[in-house]
Amino acid sequence: MNEDNISKEVIYGRNAVIEALKSDIPVNKLLISGGDISGSLKAIVALAKEKHIVYQTADKAKLTEIAGNAGHQGAVLFTAAGSYCSISDILETAADKGEPPFVIILDEIQDPHNFGAVIRTADAVGAHGIIIPKRRSVQLTGTVAKTSAGASAYVKVARVPNIPAAIDELKEAGLWIAGTDLKGTVPFYKADLSGPIGIVIGSEGNGMGALVSKKCDFILTIPMKGEVSSLNASVAAGVVLYEVFKRRINDGL
Repeated sequence: MNEDNISKEVIYGRNAVIEALKSDIPVNKLLISGGDISGSLKAIVALAKEKHIVYQTADKAKLTEIAGNAGHQGAVLFTAAGSYCSISDILETAADKGEPPFVIILDEIQDPHNFGAVIRTADAVGAHGIIIPKRRSVQLTGTVAKTSAGASAYVKVARVPNIPAAIDELKEAGLWIAGTDLKGTVPFYKADLSGPIGIVIGSEGNGMGALVSKKCDFILTIPMKGEVSSLNASVAAGVVLYEVFKRRINDGL
């Protein structure tokens, strides 16, 4: 692999991208130039599909801007600032500790600072892992890792194609799923948050998706007295996650 074509989060150039894909390094996203996809670009797309890696097309000017020069040859790869795991890995972590699973589900969070702050809080409250979608969501980037103050090295993150399906998997494992929304009917401090629990945090602008909301067993709300009608996503997550933490302390966990 050509070291000149590698930065902390970006790999570019056809050969460099192919070798990176073959090496199974954690990947966030692949960009290739639009138009006729043939030759080694076709091989790159085939490798991405084989490894279930998201790829998108972009014009050459955009790829040049990302790579910092015109030597990208139509292929740019965003690497992850950490490794992803599976949902079963998160559940196994809880089992190994002899604790009921405590999982955070982020539904299309876009801001890396929010994601990093949630990871930092997840570590503080003893959550066993976080689940994020592969698309329309911030991934594990350098900014996320930095904002987490190092917690991203300790908190497991599973990346899934479909959040509703992930919720179904958690329910099959015995977890109750609590969503968070301004229109929720259960104040977070009155809810039963003991035992195996998954907490869903919606996106900054739109909250939880309709299907995700329907999958929740109940919807929590955070009562407020101020003039501003909502909290930052990571702040709202912190409020609810520490309530779960408090219940677990009371249960001797």
